[in-house]
Amino acid sequence: MKQIISLLVIILGCNYAFAQTVDKDSSQVIQFSGVVVTQDDLGEMVPLPYTSVAIMGTDRGTYAEIDGFFSIAARRGDTLVFSRIGFETVKHSVPDSLDSNFYSWYQVMSIDDVLLPEAVIFPWPSREHYKIEFLALDISNELRQRAEENLAEEILQRMQSAVSPDGENSFELEQAQRQAAYQYAGQFKPQKIFDVIAWSKFIKAWKNGDFKRKKKTDTSK
Repeated sequence: MKQIISLLVIILGCNYAFAQTVDKDSSQVIQFSGVVVTQDDLGEMVPLPYTSVAIMGTDRGTYAEIDGFFSIAARRGDTLVFSRIGFETVKHSVPDSLDSNFYSWYQVMSIDDVLLPEAVIFPWPSREHYKIEFLALDISNELRQRAEENLAEEILQRMQSAVSPDGENSFELEQAQRQAAYQYAGQFKPQKIFDVIAWSKFIKAWKNGDFKRKKKTDTSK
């Protein structure tokens, strides 16, 4: 009987010590919730979404939502890191003197001005190579004539019809088609056959003989 009582005392003591340890560890966890903001062009504070909020040295973290709100759990002694591309990184250490398990946070982010070094791009490895190639460039009449032929309007139109449009051209064409459809929505689209101006131009051109077939001149003589 004494052995059973002793065993129960030991078990109860272990449970009490474990509970004290759990309570001590849980009391060190602090929930930080708040908003990340920055200053706009007018000097007003606006939310800064998608700001990274992480615990330095760990894989724990989160990010601010579209309205700048964030919430993260940290321990006393941890370092909170607020970072976002184009803004200065801010670090805050959680002090050991905090006596509450919940705190509100209002973090202001400042724009980071980065001056990039000047970059000069040349089509050749160096200025000397460029000078050599430029002085040796053939600018004869044959090359000039060939360039004019390649830049002819007919050639450019043929090349344009052979090349598929890119995303920007497709978007512009779709917008033009939608605008034309909205312009005549709910009504009949006008027909050129009833256009008085077009008919007057046609009659004038017919009287001037623009539609007559031109006789071919014999150049063999």
